[in-house]
Amino acid sequence: MYDERLTAPLTWWLFPAGSGVSFGLIFYLFGTVPGLLALVAGAAVAAVLLSSYGAVRIRVVQGLLVAGDARIPVEALGAAEELDRAEAFLWRTRKADARAFMLLRSYIPTALRVEVTDPDDPTPYLYLSTRTPGALAAALETARQDALRAG
Repeated sequence: MYDERLTAPLTWWLFPAGSGVSFGLIFYLFGTVPGLLALVAGAAVAAVLLSSYGAVRIRVVQGLLVAGDARIPVEALGAAEELDRAEAFLWRTRKADARAFMLLRSYIPTALRVEVTDPDDPTPYLYLSTRTPGALAAALETARQDALRAG
């Protein structure tokens, strides 16, 4: 089993604070109370947006790869390639295929590229941002072997 949440780095939490201050300063023109309410509301909305952006998960569970909203049986997946920072950059820019499924988070420099072997699926590969590409590849291989033994 594998479970990873692609949380935003701590430094990104300065953005909600900056948003709150910006809204507070804008609405301070209408008085102190509107300025304080805008400060709190601006920071809260930005924090909710950032939290939801970083709430996406990658899991390998019960013979499925669950990546964001996608649920793919491991039997439909082929070889997995671990991508370091440089290779990950190439696969999300010049080497990218428009048909690929990409679960991309810019603050995670490494990734895993997994071929899709299902002939009925037009998706050539999955690009998954992950902090531990080796562990994800191993979990996929273990799940694939378990599925082959079971069925």
